This record gives sequence, structure tokens and C-alpha cells, in this order.
Amino acid sequence: MNALDGPQSALAPAGPEAHDIARTAWMLFGGAALIFVLVMVLVAIAISRRPRWLSSRSTVVVGGFLFPLVVLSALLVDSLLGVQPRLLASVVRPELVVEIVGEQWWWRVAYLDDREQPEFATANEIRVPVGVPVELRLKTADVLHSFWVPPLAGKLDMVPGRTNRFVILADRVGSWRGQCAEYCGAAHAHMALYVIARPASEFEQWRRGQRADASVAAGSHDAGRAVFEANCAVCHTVRGTDATGVRGPDLTHVASRTSIGAGVLPNDFSSFERWISSNQHLKPGNLMPAFDQLTQDELRSVAAYLADLD
Repeated sequence: MNALDGPQSALAPAGPEAHDIARTAWMLFGGAALIFVLVMVLVAIAISRRPRWLSSRSTVVVGGFLFPLVVLSALLVDSLLGVQPRLLASVVRPELVVEIVGEQWWWRVAYLDDREQPEFATANEIRVPVGVPVELRLKTADVLHSFWVPPLAGKLDMVPGRTNRFVILADRVGSWRGQCAEYCGAAHAHMALYVIARPASEFEQWRRGQRADASVAAGSHDAGRAVFEANCAVCHTVRGTDATGVRGPDLTHVASRTSIGAGVLPNDFSSFERWISSNQHLKPGNLMPAFDQLTQDELRSVAAYLADLD
């Protein structure tokens, strides 16, 4: 991995819109470097030789007016004729529609079927097939949020009362980190999400698994499930159980996700223990209470139950 590559780098593009943005960025970097060198050369000439032509009317007009006018106009034309048509053309005929709702401070995700009804729900993670245009329908449940996954596309705000749409297309296999790019409250900095692109066959296998109800080995987590349904079912859903709450994330297949707490912790047994017992220390201001009243055995049993919901 080079210095510019990374899960949240706009200079390591993985989709057509991001390639255009990166191209424009490199053009700006190169142009700025050339202009800086030119200005430094003129400064050196002015200091060492003090030529009269540097202070002439024509030099001021060319350097102070015509040159910026030509450069900025060229950048404007390149942006309008290069990036914008690609962005507009990309919204045609998406093969997959995903609804994303910004919440304080996590991402509610629903995959829609051909009738545009929710097929299944997940949270803080989007999986897409490589090479397939995916339409994102962006909403907010509370305040302003902004959806931004730099390696795939630019930012788009999520505005109360509106549904904003744009299309992403991952042109290679990978996993990229996204972020809310609009200050939305105390835990704004801890509102991450992941976009994971996989080959079409692997994506379809994952999709079939996500449609299914939660499944764990019979008798393996009865105690943990009982603790969960007694304490967590009001806010969370686990399909196939009595937990049908909608205030918090759907946890039907939570163990299959990259992280918990919207990017705060890796997804494993110890992280579930820490999050359930002390989430306010890990993500101050989040809307989930800390269940520090659970006994150690109850905490371990419910954490083991969740860590097995894949």
C-alpha cells in the first residue's frame, strides 16, 4: 500500500465518480505547484535584478487579471464538461437500490426489492457487487447528516424531509470507510460506515443469507437470547425471535458486520461485552443506555449470543 492508498482516501479511487474527482484533484495539485514555482522564480528575479518590466502596467494586467481568468475558466470548463456529465449519466438504470437513513449517530440501511419494499435491513455497512451501479437513497431521521465514502464518490447531504439520490459503482473488490461529513451532534466523529464490494456471485450469496432469519445452534445460546429479549428487544430487531424493536439497529446478522458502534470497535465477542456494559465511555452521547446492571454471567451470555448471529 502506498502513502496515498487507504480505506478513506479520495486519491485512491475505486469508482468512476471518484476517478474524476481524483483526476481533478491531481490537476489542481500540479497546476498549483507550477504556479508556485513560477511565482518563486519571479520573486527571485525581482530581488536579484529588479527589472522594470515586472512593475509595468502590462505585467500587472496579464499576471493579475488575464492569467487567473484563463486558469479559473479552464478549470470551470473542465469540471462542467468532465465530472458533471459522468455524475448525471451514472444515475441511469441502477441494478440495486439501497436506502440509507442517517441517525444520531449511526446508519440505518435497507435493501429494497423490485417493488421498492425493504427486503432486509442492516446497519453501518453496505455491501455491493463489483461493476454494478447501485442507487443510494439518502434520508435523515433527525438532523442534517452527509454521506461520504471518498474512494467511491463525493459527498451528498441528508436533509430532513428530503430524499437525495446518487449512484455509486465500485470497479474493483475492496473495503472502504465512509464518514458523516456534516456535524450532527456530540458523537459525530464516531459515525463511520463501511462499503464492501465483492464479486456478484459472492454478493448474491451474502444477500440470500441476509434475507434469512437469525439462526444459531439449538440450545447453544438460550441464556443469552433470554437476556437479550428481556433487555434489548424494545429497541432492536432480531428476525425469528421476539425482538422487534426499531429504535436501534437491526441485529439479525450483526456478527457478519465489520464493526459495532458505527466503526467504534471491531466485531468480536470482547467488543460486544465492552459495548453493552460501557458504551457511553466508548462513544459518549450515543442514545443507547449502558447495561451495567447485568451480572457478569448475563453479560457474557448475551455477548456470546450476539457474536454468533452471522
